[in-house]
Amino acid sequence: MFRRLETASPVETVTVTVGGKPVTLPRGETAAAALVAAGEATGRTTPITGAPRGPYCMMGVCFDCLVMIDGAPNRQACMTEIRDGMRIERQVGARRIGG
Repeated sequence: MFRRLETASPVETVTVTVGGKPVTLPRGETAAAALVAAGEATGRTTPITGAPRGPYCMMGVCFDCLVMIDGAPNRQACMTEIRDGMRIERQVGARRIGG
């Protein structure tokens, strides 16, 4: 579905962990891009039915990409730029706002 555009010049990379799996991406990518690169279609499950949700609109409108980032819940993966060492985990069910 998604594919990365190739660049002619070398780019600086960072390594993040997605569900315990290290993923190396160009600096400036989003946590949602890291999910996709790691082959993770699901970033969270819904609180009521447990239905899987993943990056959808990729522009911060739908909130289907909520994940836990460095232990903090309810983070929009599509709006969060990755940084070296970031930990991205699936969010299962409901989380309290602020943790």
